Amino acid sequence: MKLLIIEDSEALRRSVVVGLNNLGFTIDEAGDGATGLSMALLNQYDLLILDLMLPNVDGMDILRALRKQNLETKVIILSAKNLTKDKIDGLMDGADDYLTKPFSFEELHARILALLRRGKTSQVNNSLEIDGFTLDLETKSFSYQGQIIDLTRNEFKIIECLFLAQGRVVNAEKISEAVMGNFDHLSKNTIESHLSSVRKKARQCGGDLPIKNKRGFGYIIEKSHLC
Repeated sequence: MKLLIIEDSEALRRSVVVGLNNLGFTIDEAGDGATGLSMALLNQYDLLILDLMLPNVDGMDILRALRKQNLETKVIILSAKNLTKDKIDGLMDGADDYLTKPFSFEELHARILALLRRGKTSQVNNSLEIDGFTLDLETKSFSYQGQIIDLTRNEFKIIECLFLAQGRVVNAEKISEAVMGNFDHLSKNTIESHLSSVRKKARQCGGDLPIKNKRGFGYIIEKSHLC
């Protein structure tokens, strides 16, 4: 597994690099935001450990740049910023986890393993087609009969979670984990709001989103809709 750590504290950066190297990870490192962003865009990493307060380019700007390019590299924010708002902003802008300083190396290692395990689900096909809808797992796009439906990141994550589980009920907790990771929570009302938005966008393209709400259980793409 290849990881990138972007951290301006040389002592902390070296400590994490040595520790992860000893555990068998291949680690690249950067001490400033500009260098780190360039490395993240030019190379393929399984996971990125990202400080927020960096010289040259801020960590949040790095995160937004990666997600704007549709790069799905797992990102753990490692920051001294410990306010709830900071954590929410980081997660909503595309981070998969958020760990505040000071931290234990054992906890960092556990969070890395948890994220990498979630990323091991592989698909034989890069796209799923259901009732005229196509979910492309490689380009992270969603369309109906060739018409692109522009989704936000969270909307796409919810649709991806449900399409991958087609024919099975997925409860709100599983959807929340797929979108926000283990650290934060996506409420049922928020999930329903996102799905309502996707349904509206689908109808504008002439499609009827094949996702049903099984009250008290969760959401499902019913088998009658499967191709």
